[in-house]
Amino acid sequence: MSSQSNLKEKSPAESRAEVIVRMFPSDANPAGNVFGGEILKHIDMVAGIVAQRHSQSNAVTVSMDSVNFLKPVFVGNVLSLNARINYVHNSSMEIEVKAEAEDIVTGIRTTTGTAFVTFVALDKNGKPMHVPKLSLKTDEDRVKFEEGKNRMEKRLANRQK
Repeated sequence: MSSQSNLKEKSPAESRAEVIVRMFPSDANPAGNVFGGEILKHIDMVAGIVAQRHSQSNAVTVSMDSVNFLKPVFVGNVLSLNARINYVHNSSMEIEVKAEAEDIVTGIRTTTGTAFVTFVALDKNGKPMHVPKLSLKTDEDRVKFEEGKNRMEKRLANRQK
């Protein structure tokens, strides 16, 4: 793995991403509820954008955990996915995604889900590579970094069981 020390630190704000998608009947069951798998696909996509922006390399999904579907998303809603990087460790990155559905007619926006997705940056040979450290500029950045570190330690401990 390349050295992390020669990489320029980046703040979480530099890698943020937002994806907005309209939900159609093909995305849902007969009752009009959008499939969880469809939402997961978009969560993975926006988290991947953040991971690639931060690492400036290919990045692949390692795990998706703490996925919570809080409220349904319906056909016709606009699904907004906001993603930020919380934590980095060597080659891995934790990305937090918040999903929100908007009823365009009423303008009502509802938080519908959250997820934490872990990615690993890969070099041109498909091997894990170091990623830039996070420059923690705000109190929120520092809190989310510590929370992400704790989640990463739990993930690693669970993997060893």
